[in-house]
Amino acid sequence: MNKITTEFSEFVLFSEQEQAALDARSFEKDVRGNSTNFVSCLVRKKDVQLKPEERTRQLWLARLIGDYGYPASRIQVEYPITFGRDSSKRADIVIFDADRPTVPYIIIEVKQGKLKDGKEQLRSYTHATGAPLAVWSNDVVAKVWHRKNPNYFVDIHHMPRVDQTIEEIVNQPWYVQDLVDKENEREREGTKSISLRELIVDMEDEVLANAGVDVFEEVFKLIFTKLHDEMKSHRNKTPLRFRNTNTASQLKEKIQGLFDEAKESWQGVFLEDERIRLSPDHLQVCVGSLEEWKLFNSNLDVIDDAFEYLVGKSSKGEKGQYFTPRWVIDMCVKMMNPQEHETVVDTACGSAGFTVHTMFHVWRQIYADMGIPENHLFTMEQKEPRAIDYVRKNAFAIDFDEKSVRVARCLNLIAGDGETNVLHLNTLDWKKWDETVKDEDWQNAYFNGWKGLRKQQASKKKGEYRDFNFDIVMANPPFAGDIKQSDMLALYNMGEKKNGKMERAVGRDLLFIERNLDFLKPGGRMAVVLPQSRFNNKSDQRVREYIMERCRILSVVGLHPNTFKPHTGTKTSVLFLQKWNHDASKGPLCPKVDDYNIFFATQQVESVNNSGQKVYLTDDGGGRIRDSHGHFIVAHDLFNHDGQTQDGVAEAFQEFARQENLGFFLNAPLTATA
Repeated sequence: MNKITTEFSEFVLFSEQEQAALDARSFEKDVRGNSTNFVSCLVRKKDVQLKPEERTRQLWLARLIGDYGYPASRIQVEYPITFGRDSSKRADIVIFDADRPTVPYIIIEVKQGKLKDGKEQLRSYTHATGAPLAVWSNDVVAKVWHRKNPNYFVDIHHMPRVDQTIEEIVNQPWYVQDLVDKENEREREGTKSISLRELIVDMEDEVLANAGVDVFEEVFKLIFTKLHDEMKSHRNKTPLRFRNTNTASQLKEKIQGLFDEAKESWQGVFLEDERIRLSPDHLQVCVGSLEEWKLFNSNLDVIDDAFEYLVGKSSKGEKGQYFTPRWVIDMCVKMMNPQEHETVVDTACGSAGFTVHTMFHVWRQIYADMGIPENHLFTMEQKEPRAIDYVRKNAFAIDFDEKSVRVARCLNLIAGDGETNVLHLNTLDWKKWDETVKDEDWQNAYFNGWKGLRKQQASKKKGEYRDFNFDIVMANPPFAGDIKQSDMLALYNMGEKKNGKMERAVGRDLLFIERNLDFLKPGGRMAVVLPQSRFNNKSDQRVREYIMERCRILSVVGLHPNTFKPHTGTKTSVLFLQKWNHDASKGPLCPKVDDYNIFFATQQVESVNNSGQKVYLTDDGGGRIRDSHGHFIVAHDLFNHDGQTQDGVAEAFQEFARQENLGFFLNAPLTATA
């Protein structure tokens, strides 16, 4: 949307003294028998005829050099503007960037008509050159605009002097509440359907495709930096700094400094010497596009959606693993009901949504116990020591994809207030873990989390990482592709046929079932997303028997077929288990029985349409409904969302669990998950 304002009050632009000074420099020449006014141009160093527009231009040049302090060497008159092969257009006055002397900083267009006569032309000149400042002027008025991105111009009071930055002139600090207000304004203007993910796609198409950089890396850095800025601004009540308020070179210096601060606060995501590799011009457009968007909300799903796009098919989709929708995660957390004293691990974490939402769930228990309310900026708040201690000791996540691990660490560091136990390991190939952890770079990034994970080992024998003592496992393992490595298959019962011979290939998700059960202590419980075919294929009967021999099946919840669209239309279900246990000293009691009840449910309400777009709850007028945190509510019947929807699958399971005397619901407090 073009934000240029067309209304202005009239006033005489140049003083009598400025007019008189120009007249004193002018002189007459005979031109074909006529006496004509001329002046020696302060920039071109030649005599030019003082026609009306030239007179205004010479007044501007005198002001720029005398009052604003710009040296004539930084100014050019009749500067050629290139549009494709056409270089016939000329800008009246161009001031060049102090740090990059060939790059336009201010473009001044001098006209004798009204504002509208030159506004679009001036706008096109700034687009073509990337100049951040534009001035339209006649001899009566001047309008100054700051070009923040290709479609967004903001009025500013006056042009900066040579010793001033754009930021000093703009002088309108933004705070997090301003981002909230802008979010609401977009909603009122009907742009509510635009998501951060779509904004990044547009930015990639228009800017990053020709930037010669790794799009994932550079956008990841910008989101990482902006999240840090939002949190610092909110906690310290200071203005936001992630703003396009300077020249491109000044902006790059500022954003690089902010990125360095973020790396220091949230270590282990980027290397210490990593820098923003976007050019100043590309960076300026990207910051201008992102600056009005609030990335934080109470469950981080805004950036999770964007990160899923950035990780891309090359590192996730081809392995059959996709970030689990937040509403599915919330259902699993509500049904597993983790407590403050319990440990949890996600063995194929993606963006580690299960871990983050478990943290939120437990924190709400802690805050309720301490009598502390939460607000809609829950993730930005400084956490209580008790909440941080829970993250440090109890919440873990593992993934074998390096990009996903970095995303997961980013989200966990942010949500966990600087604490994270996300590890880059191949969960299935645990025999090679010791080889991995010897790497110095790996230790620098993951050592603290590694120490915590080793404390959960069932055996303290060096190199024995088969069995652990976690209370809860929640995971959405990759369910495409087979494992064919004989040395890896040899580690698993699933790798062996009934006749004792080795299988040639085993589905990756089947090995994850066995591996996840090994992570659980006796009496521990698990929620795992699996292809629906595993529950009814005749060929998978052995798998079902293996599970029932080791666990009580608590529940099977069928998800809507569109859940993982647009990535895949594979029908999936969530399997909920509790490991058999007769010994209370080893874990929660769950004595093995031959006959017991199982809770079955199927999601009926579509959360994602056939095109892979989220479906939101709407009011009678078609407007999207928000919850108490300001989030739009995704349609589903998996649980009661913030008291604004009907009870769903999770609440029905909770009632079932009480009737079945399941220990993890009998005496434990329940917590709503927004």
